[in-house]
Amino acid sequence: MRIDKLDTPAVLIDLDVAERNLRRFQTYLDDHGIANRPHIKTHKIPALAKWQVALGAKGICCQKLGEAEVMADAGLDDIFVPYNLIGRAKLERALAMARRVQLSVACDNADVAEGLSSTFARAGMELPVVVECDTGMGRCGVQTPQEALRLAQAVDRLPGLRFDGIMTYPPRGQVEHVSKFLQATQDLLAGAGLDPRVVSGGGTPDMWRAHEIQGVTEHRAGTYIFNDRASVAAGAATLADCAMTILATVVSRPTADRAVIDGGSKTFSSDRAGEGYGHFLEYPEAVLHNFSEEHGWVDLSKCARRPRVGERVRVVPNHTCVVSNLHDRMIGVRGDRVEATWDVTARGKLQ
Repeated sequence: MRIDKLDTPAVLIDLDVAERNLRRFQTYLDDHGIANRPHIKTHKIPALAKWQVALGAKGICCQKLGEAEVMADAGLDDIFVPYNLIGRAKLERALAMARRVQLSVACDNADVAEGLSSTFARAGMELPVVVECDTGMGRCGVQTPQEALRLAQAVDRLPGLRFDGIMTYPPRGQVEHVSKFLQATQDLLAGAGLDPRVVSGGGTPDMWRAHEIQGVTEHRAGTYIFNDRASVAAGAATLADCAMTILATVVSRPTADRAVIDGGSKTFSSDRAGEGYGHFLEYPEAVLHNFSEEHGWVDLSKCARRPRVGERVRVVPNHTCVVSNLHDRMIGVRGDRVEATWDVTARGKLQ
């Protein structure tokens, strides 16, 4: 099938660009002796996770148990969930998953660790746990290397758990601070006789600086498979590296300076990355500046050339991960030919 036969809006993945992105980053990590543990929240598709593993990734990362269960059902067997698991329902699901895959998790407080311990010790199992460190993101994570040591010691003492290391999701542009924090933590752990087998870094914005973090053993990037306008703004990619585009149709030209496309807030991410909500490949001066649910409002005032009603356009979104969660399927293309269609199996798995 050719692209021009597809209904719109549709999420297209340029397979040549995606493969180039995967191979390039895998080679970079291999060259620096860092394991690749891609975050599947970007695509949520088991076939793409298997592609990443086939190219050299050691395993995958899933933010929620629901995503991890989808991936386990598809045969992925080395899964890290870097999220505090709270409550009996989630703990029992984690236990069930650990019985069939190599599962590891993160925690940043003793309450979470004790819940994990109670569940896994009662089952006679041992769960690998890493301590999450807040190295500047201001989200989850212990706040100092000293707190990381205390929590690691608590995890090490608890039955049913095995202290496995430390992790962080670092803020963009603070590699030096992140490295100092993690190195100080590793020094304290070593002094206490604890071996952080895993030192896990993450994120796409600074992925090409992963080797600058002292002692890092693995990296968790997600967006790198597709890239997006945010990746371009961060300097991690160029527009030529953006594999995901949204195919849309111009449904109205109410004024000379305005077009309306058939994709709105239910189609695109509302994240901002520079001017507007996407980059039009055919009309780079056009600005997707506003949404209603099913309408995208496009400012054409800077365009020398302007689309007509019925014309199809391709738009690079600001944030691919959110786009994936809004759509039932993605379409893999090479040139103008459709080569694959994937259900976004793990979309909406928020629990």
